[in-house]
Amino acid sequence: MIVGGDRGTAGAIRMCGEAALRSGAGLVRVLTHPENVAPIVTVRPELMVDELTPQTLKAALEWADVVAIGPGLGQREWGRSALRTVESFNKPMVWDADALNLLAFNPDKRHNRVLTPHPGEAARLLNVSVAEIESDRLLSAQRLVKRYGGVVVLKGAGTVVASESGAMGIIDAGNAGMASGGMGDVLTGIIAALLGQHLTPYDAACAGCVAHGDAADRLAAREGTRGMLATDLFSTLRRVVNPDVIDVDHD
Repeated sequence: MIVGGDRGTAGAIRMCGEAALRSGAGLVRVLTHPENVAPIVTVRPELMVDELTPQTLKAALEWADVVAIGPGLGQREWGRSALRTVESFNKPMVWDADALNLLAFNPDKRHNRVLTPHPGEAARLLNVSVAEIESDRLLSAQRLVKRYGGVVVLKGAGTVVASESGAMGIIDAGNAGMASGGMGDVLTGIIAALLGQHLTPYDAACAGCVAHGDAADRLAAREGTRGMLATDLFSTLRRVVNPDVIDVDHD
């Protein structure tokens, strides 16, 4: 299940939901602002989209195996209320975007959660400058895990994945074309889908980052990095998550 998409941010939640579908999730439920329901269903009818209310959220949380929250969530009471409700459930989770910004105001520690901050969000979570985050990305990821628990994906050039167990990884995939809007929403959906396939949070985070970067690298090799869009990754992402399929040239 994916929660987010306040007024005017239907794109973020739609990309996250489609990324989960493209990564092998069987059913993806999206709870969002009412004005987003029709546009999302129109372009991606495979998503189960509903208006976010206290009633629909609680029902969906009881139904869901995995929860992703944050893409397009915003920081109004609408989003804050949703996050409080989500926090009350003990489900494997992925937190991104405004869920991280809200977490910075009310820090808590959870063991079954993946946080996916970019350097700016990481700086807010640790109350330091972006320059300090970037000066030692490994240490920054470790500090985030110590404060917030679970698994941290510190995005950027050489994405760092860190867990409470002490395991750490640096992702050697991806390219400059990924510095565009929506890429983080896609990553959140991928990781959530892998969590739903019974990977551990650390393994889901690592595999998700590799799949995300590999999909972008395949796309860049074919079309270049300039002008790459987050939704462009969906075609190559399917190839990444289906490695046994033979690539046949139909030209």
